[in-house]
Amino acid sequence: MDLIRLLVDLVLHLDRHLAEIIAQFGVWTYAILFLVVFCETGLVATPFLPGDSLLFATGTFCALGSLKIGWMIPLICVAAVLGDTVNYWIGHWMGPRVFTRDDVWWLNKRHLLRAQRFYEKHGGKTIILARFIPIIRTFAPFVAGIGAMSYRRFLAFNVVGGCVWVTLFLLAGYFFGNIPIVKNNFSLVIIAIIVISVVPIGVEWLRGRREAAAERAARSQEPG
Repeated sequence: MDLIRLLVDLVLHLDRHLAEIIAQFGVWTYAILFLVVFCETGLVATPFLPGDSLLFATGTFCALGSLKIGWMIPLICVAAVLGDTVNYWIGHWMGPRVFTRDDVWWLNKRHLLRAQRFYEKHGGKTIILARFIPIIRTFAPFVAGIGAMSYRRFLAFNVVGGCVWVTLFLLAGYFFGNIPIVKNNFSLVIIAIIVISVVPIGVEWLRGRREAAAERAARSQEPG
């Protein structure tokens, strides 16, 4: 419970925590943010790390002059692309064995199967679309590595998706994060970003439930 409470506090008060990190670590903040984005996208065991909301908050501090947007965009783009690349190769090397086991402590297999269904439905563009969907973002490269997608094709989707995702959220924070109504209700804005990001997961879940129900109904009507 303490860990959950800590994570919730971290996500909902990113502005305060990020300000503390900048004040304490200075230029090393760039390395810390690089590492967080790399882990959130590159390690299937850490999908709980903040992604969209962290980028928005970071863009806000860039607008304040605490960080440099000209440094941050290329740095975090590299972190996002590198993270997905590592994730792809982890899936390529370990994925087939993971699907045949149920005792993998570091992997939520339910999330993995959800990402696999998303990938099967949307194909290669999943790597771009998944950038904007928490959890799916972390597992999509892993699934791509398991599947038949070549690394060259994956890399093209990876670079486009990673750069668009990072640039969009950093610039959104840069241009809108310090508007008074946003700044005075920062926690609510972060919650809104999280909710909007999770909406596609809910839509896919409901669609999957309807399709499964339709399949069961069709099977029940087949002659015995």
